Amino acid sequence: QLQLVESGGDLVQPGGSLRLSCAASDYTFNYYAIAWFRQAPGKERNLVACISFTGNTLFANSVKGRFTISRDNAKRTAFLQMNNLKPEDAGIFYCAADSSCGKEEFSFWGRGTQVTVSS
Repeated sequence: QLQLVESGGDLVQPGGSLRLSCAASDYTFNYYAIAWFRQAPGKERNLVACISFTGNTLFANSVKGRFTISRDNAKRTAFLQMNNLKPEDAGIFYCAADSSCGKEEFSFWGRGTQVTVSS
C-alpha cells in the first residue's frame, strides 16, 4: 500500500513562501495523480492543486498564480510551492494519491503538515 509523508509546513508571515513536500514509499507513485488538500480549523478538506502522472496540473481558483505543483518521479516526491501566502491559506495540508485528479475520493493519504500564516 502506498504511503505518503508530508513535510515543510511552518509558520510564515503574510506574503511569504513555503515549499511543501510529499514523499512516497514506492515507485507506484509514478503512476498516480498527486493532489494537495487543505483543511482549515472547523472546515472541510478542499482540493488545492493536483498533478496527474503525465504532468497535467489543476488548481483551486483561490491559489491560481500563487501556487505551483510539481513532481520528481525519480525521488518519488511531489511538491507544492506556495508564494504570496495569505492568512486564509492556513491549515493542515494533506497530500493524496489516486488514478486521476478527477477522483472524488482519493485512496491514499498522508497525515498532513501544518501551515500557519500570521504576522
